[in-house]
Amino acid sequence: MTDRTTYVSLAGLRRRGWSDAMVDTLLGQADVQGRDPRRMSPGPVRLYLLARVEAVERTPEFTGSAGAAGVAGRGSAMVGRAAENRRRAVLAAVRAEPIEVPRLAGPELERRAVRHRHLLGARGPGAVAAGAMVRWQVGYLCHALARYETLLDGLYGDIGRAEAERLLRRRVYEAIAAAYPHLARECGRRLEAER
Repeated sequence: MTDRTTYVSLAGLRRRGWSDAMVDTLLGQADVQGRDPRRMSPGPVRLYLLARVEAVERTPEFTGSAGAAGVAGRGSAMVGRAAENRRRAVLAAVRAEPIEVPRLAGPELERRAVRHRHLLGARGPGAVAAGAMVRWQVGYLCHALARYETLLDGLYGDIGRAEAERLLRRRVYEAIAAAYPHLARECGRRLEAER
């Protein structure tokens, strides 16, 4: 398993077989960008999360993009193809990424769900309405899994972002339902409400 805080530079991507056009097309914006204080180079340092790079490298879009990415940016048809390739790569990365739901004992999950609910501004503990605790638990787990939204970074407002968000939410709800069967009905209800 890859440490999610490990980064690859543009030079590192080139050593892995990436061209500059492929980086722009399939990865989009760098995860970290700035100046390297150790070097006098005026150019910015661009770093990409290794986990995101590896997820894209497992997609067919990565292996088949060398020709299309080499000419990306020449004309509107190429720009459209580059955006479509990026959309496909992000969707493939969302499909390929394993969603790891935190496994908590029932009382601990309830405690964290209540605490999360209070942090969101809910008033007083009071009596919990029927079904509310289940909704709170699913809400807390969705919040705990928000780190997977970094998979969508390649789609800044582009066509396909909504599709990728729906796919990611569906995968997150399915993972929660698999990890906590007593929450499956609420996960299904939320998926149905989104349709």
